[in-house]
Amino acid sequence: MSPVLTLHHEPHQHVEISAGGVVLFRYVYAPDTPAGESPRPYVHPLRSLAGDTLTNFRPNDHPWHHALSLTLTSVAGINFWGGPSHRNEGGYQWRDDHGAQVHRAWPTLTAEKLEERLDWCDPRSGTVLLHEHRELTPALIPGGWSLRWTSELFNAAGRDLALENYHSLGGLAGSHYTGLQFRGARDLLDQHGDATIGIAAEDGLAGEAAVHGALAHWMEWSCQHDGSLRRTRIRFENLSGPLPWFVRAKNPLAAFAFHREKSHPLPAGGTLRLDHLLSFTTP
Repeated sequence: MSPVLTLHHEPHQHVEISAGGVVLFRYVYAPDTPAGESPRPYVHPLRSLAGDTLTNFRPNDHPWHHALSLTLTSVAGINFWGGPSHRNEGGYQWRDDHGAQVHRAWPTLTAEKLEERLDWCDPRSGTVLLHEHRELTPALIPGGWSLRWTSELFNAAGRDLALENYHSLGGLAGSHYTGLQFRGARDLLDQHGDATIGIAAEDGLAGEAAVHGALAHWMEWSCQHDGSLRRTRIRFENLSGPLPWFVRAKNPLAAFAFHREKSHPLPAGGTLRLDHLLSFTTP
């Protein structure tokens, strides 16, 4: 019998989606993470259909990397990425500038669609900067499963907002990370010389140096798991067009960086739409 998706809900905590006896992912919508990590809903653990864990939550090198989560490095100076904030004067420092994403409601909650309303807030002032309509849509596909993540971010601040990364904000070279981020399990570091394992993107791009910053519709990360020795291919697709991927192999990270060199303006009353697809298959 083919597996089907099922849902388990722990009210005011998390939602789990399972198939074939495997919890494919847990979506924690009421996190208890520290304020300095910019609290936000996150997906962890996220597993392959075979049961191998693919995400890393609060890794020791960057505890504010929360597995699979949507972040914006800076919204009008508020840090929704977590960790120390970078400025031209003083460099990286811990500052009292962290934002938080707050769950408000579940308009729809089924195994096939998690529809959520959230607010992006400045806890110091109580100001809501962004209203978000988020949908997580899992599906079983040949050889594995997929997760479509769509977010509509509405500027609720009553003024224009600048969405920044630390390159555009202060000229920190190479610091283009922002958007939906996937912090991978340590298994993604596999470097044993097998050409079928590693990072690739469309147009024949291969390896971190080639894919990082490249404008592409999709990229892939292929790995082999410790213990089970099974393999998983993770495909990241931006459904609204090519974007400049942010990739780090040493601290396994793939981010859907929707802007790079310059800030992304979001006018008062404007909406930013993000539409991404992640697929997890056995090659």
